[in-house]
Amino acid sequence: MTMDTPKQHSLFNHITSRELNAFRVRKRPRMDGFVSGFNEIGALAVQHNAQDTIPLSLSFCKTSKYSHILALSDEDGYVSLFNTRRNFPVAATFEQNAEEAKICDWVSHLNAVFDVCWIKEDTQILTASGDQTMKVWDVQERKCLGVLAGHTGSVKSMCSHPTNAGSRDGSFRLWDLRCKTTSRSRRGEPSICSMAIVKGAHLSSQAKRVRRGKAASMSITSVLCLKDQVSIATAGAADSVLKFWDTRNLKSIVTQTCPCPQPTEEQRLHGISSLSQDDRGLFLSASCMDNRIYLYNILQLDKGPLKSFSGCRIKSFFVKSAISPDASHVVSGSSDGNAYVWQVDKPQEEPTILKSHDGEVTAVDWCCSEVGKLATSSDDLTVRVWNKNSYICKTKCASAIRRRVMAMPSIECKILLNNEEMYPKSDDKAFLFNEAPDCPIKSHVPITPPKMNISECHTNQLSSGLDPTGSSEKTPESTLKSPSSVLNPPSSLKRTIRDYFLASS
Repeated sequence: MTMDTPKQHSLFNHITSRELNAFRVRKRPRMDGFVSGFNEIGALAVQHNAQDTIPLSLSFCKTSKYSHILALSDEDGYVSLFNTRRNFPVAATFEQNAEEAKICDWVSHLNAVFDVCWIKEDTQILTASGDQTMKVWDVQERKCLGVLAGHTGSVKSMCSHPTNAGSRDGSFRLWDLRCKTTSRSRRGEPSICSMAIVKGAHLSSQAKRVRRGKAASMSITSVLCLKDQVSIATAGAADSVLKFWDTRNLKSIVTQTCPCPQPTEEQRLHGISSLSQDDRGLFLSASCMDNRIYLYNILQLDKGPLKSFSGCRIKSFFVKSAISPDASHVVSGSSDGNAYVWQVDKPQEEPTILKSHDGEVTAVDWCCSEVGKLATSSDDLTVRVWNKNSYICKTKCASAIRRRVMAMPSIECKILLNNEEMYPKSDDKAFLFNEAPDCPIKSHVPITPPKMNISECHTNQLSSGLDPTGSSEKTPESTLKSPSSVLNPPSSLKRTIRDYFLASS
């Protein structure tokens, strides 16, 4: 029997072995501290008295002070308020998350509430219901301040300033909340009558007849007040046409637009489920039943949609979409149980798919001050809150974070490296009693992204495309033609969007 003697490994032999055996250098590990896309930060069950119910509408507060407060309406007629800055433990159930984050709830209608909207600096809430009425609520007192009556069908959509609503009866109405009335509803609540009405606003002459001779739906599915404060956009279930009205003269439309300049009968019959606009009011998104989201420039409606986004499935009018306040993203629900997020400047790229829900995703909304934060609701009886990941995920790697935050101010770097809580728990009572909540970020220095050098060619592309923040030389001519001159006209030129519609025709 022979014994094997260990081989002598010299430096030369080691190097030779590496060459002969094709030694491969180990790949650099992926940075765990950085994740792009959207991350679910919490899921809430929608229930009352241990009974689950279907959420129908979502709305974040519109002021930066309370922008983290989310209002939710549901099929049982409740309005619930949630604090989305609460910590949502991974091990907690949806019911526990809802109990921890809920600020309050109350019964607003004895029927389903299809839409909810904040008004009056987030001190009041409007609700639209299947009982054919809208109501104005004092949030602190949870008291009905007025009932807006007049519709003869379920109120599906509404928009404030002035209060107006669209209904399944095919009409939209306007109310002035400053009007005082002595009349009362059957429940003793103050009743306010509408000041204007447009009937048959979206009747389609090419609507197909269905069985029993009943005409296709004439419902108005969405209404939207534009930023000039006198124009209204409406959309309906009968076709994909968007109509624009001047509230000072509602006898006829100002203009209209649709996805196709000369649509076929089949294309025209795809209804619109929702409308939304960015904070500047320059871009308008419309979710269409042809499974596309269309993006329009308010000042170029005669050119049709600038871009369209596909990938989602819109099989019911409960599926909504919304453009982000900064006009950088569009989010949409979908009948396949997912939510989809597109970048506005990259419509051809595949959307980010938010996969957590187990049922049709319906209502969606963006937070106005926390960039990249949004909420989605679904027929799976839950609401989920998402955040856009810019530099951190749950499993933090210290070296990765340190590399990532080098361009940030020193105080924010310290917060991230020390793993401090960026959003401390705020006092819910401060919202209900109109007190100032804790500052959402401990630092007094705003987080500012590093400046980027953009080539002249790229700048020209942005200025001719969809860049809402692009600036041009402020000559008298450019000032008059700029979007800001329409949405915020100078006192000497009291122009409205109507003037620009006429000028472009």
